[in-house]
Amino acid sequence: MQQSGEYFTESQLPQVAKKVLKFSPNSRILAFYGKMGVGKTTLIKAVCHHLNVIDTVGSPTFSIVNQYITRDKDILYHFDFYRIKKQEEAFDIGYEDYFFSGNYCFLEWPEKIEELLPKDCVRIYLNEKDGLRNIKIEVGSNQKN
Repeated sequence: MQQSGEYFTESQLPQVAKKVLKFSPNSRILAFYGKMGVGKTTLIKAVCHHLNVIDTVGSPTFSIVNQYITRDKDILYHFDFYRIKKQEEAFDIGYEDYFFSGNYCFLEWPEKIEELLPKDCVRIYLNEKDGLRNIKIEVGSNQKN
């Protein structure tokens, strides 16, 4: 399943967050692709807000993974793989325990661990053009696993 690209503004983030979650009924692994500064973390914050996260959501650039709690005491994980040098580092942090926990996992810079992504992973591609953000969502395509 794929949604063609569409443009949105920051004020439309709540609607975009709902749309992103609509595409992940069977997968809780959401991989966010895009250049630095395109709005991956901002979109993840909006998705977390929609899921009623009570913690402060921020990029886990140095910690690699942040854990958030929702009002219903559900746990979500937010990864930033930007700083890893090789895929083996994902094994060192125990990525399998997170990915197969049944909890939402939001991944920034997933291209660093492409071969480890589950087949049903939701891929969200973000681009910027003329001050607007473009989003394209794919579910279960281009998967190696």
